[in-house]
Amino acid sequence: MINKTILASLTALVIAAASSFAQDGHKSGPFQGAKANTGYVTHTTESGNSVLTLSDDFKAPDTPDPHWQVIDSKGNTYLLQKLSIKGDKMNRKITVPKYVPNIAKVQIWCAFAETNLGEAAFEHPVK
Repeated sequence: MINKTILASLTALVIAAASSFAQDGHKSGPFQGAKANTGYVTHTTESGNSVLTLSDDFKAPDTPDPHWQVIDSKGNTYLLQKLSIKGDKMNRKITVPKYVPNIAKVQIWCAFAETNLGEAAFEHPVK
């Protein structure tokens, strides 16, 4: 009896979390570019913060200094965190600063070569 109650509670929790994501999550189109051309990015709101997360199939470009960069609906660009961190780890998830009004596109930007390695666009700008 207890196992059925626990299972029912867990099922309800998973359904609630999934419907919450469906209401609040936005998936971009695929990354397209010379070096960053796999995967996509998801936008969610967590504790009032705008959060971007790379998909599991995203592969970091083999370049010296890749960074997250976002472009708002007016074409303003915002250079954010470095993508690669110590070793083979990467910032797969970042919190977007409050001063960014919305996000139309996410780019992987090489700060060393000052070039766009690839970008993923949202169907509509996300906040």
